[in-house]
Amino acid sequence: MTSYSRQDVLRILDISARQLQGWERAELIPSQQSYTFQDLGQLRMLRILREEDVPAASIRDSIVAMKAVAGMANPLLEARLVRSGTRLAFRHHGAIVDPIRRQLLFDFERGDQASVASEPSPLRRPGANQRDVQDRFLAAVQAEESGDKPRAMELYEEILRIDPAYAPAHINLGTIYFHLRQYGRAEELYRRATIADPGYVLAFFDLGNVLDELQRLDESIAAYCRAVELSPRYGDAHYNLALAYERKGDRRAALRHWQAYIKLDNRGPWADHARGQIRKLLSREKLSIAARNDVYLRPSLDRAQLELV
Repeated sequence: MTSYSRQDVLRILDISARQLQGWERAELIPSQQSYTFQDLGQLRMLRILREEDVPAASIRDSIVAMKAVAGMANPLLEARLVRSGTRLAFRHHGAIVDPIRRQLLFDFERGDQASVASEPSPLRRPGANQRDVQDRFLAAVQAEESGDKPRAMELYEEILRIDPAYAPAHINLGTIYFHLRQYGRAEELYRRATIADPGYVLAFFDLGNVLDELQRLDESIAAYCRAVELSPRYGDAHYNLALAYERKGDRRAALRHWQAYIKLDNRGPWADHARGQIRKLLSREKLSIAARNDVYLRPSLDRAQLELV
């Protein structure tokens, strides 16, 4: 087996020793003195992601989550990456998997070439005809995306008759009802998803959305908070929490979540809106600067950068 030294890696990938050490410190790759051809493939992918400003922590969290939900040893090599803002998803067995939110969607880029794997997958719940469920789920998503909502709803209902604990079907069917403004039915389906899979981040996020529409603000905040507990780097949940806390009049909590969102996604119109809200909130409060440094210091629990008085 051909092996490559650290100097070989730096030369082939055109990266600096500092970059390589930084990836090791961020736990994106193990520290080692020799590398295989597969290691080069992983390092090349890391270089591309970092060049596109994907945060190192986001890469690490996505890799760890994908290993857990799909049983992969090396997701960067075993599945194709899909960029979604600052988050990462993976193409795997004809579907796109968001491992942090544990969401499964049809991969339309592969279209008819997509096939369902014959081996068991951790994304499929045991105890039912899972190949049939998976086929129906992919067909339902395809029908939904093509505009045939009645067919999609019919397929999701069939899935839930086969496997009442199939959380992704609850979520997608709930979202159709949400857009039909049938919020009571949507809430019911989202709640069933949280019961079927208490670790399903998207279920709590969507539950928060429908509770917000029903003007049940405290319950909405509780659902968003649970989503953030399950996935602290879920920027959308921080964004919606900030909005909810603003409506509740809790400016300090809103500021905290606006700032969290900016750290996770600092580009685009939503980031611009978050910055604007931060400026407004700060302008309404009397601030004392607790500390100012010429160089960046990682915030710690015992040192606040800004203190509201």
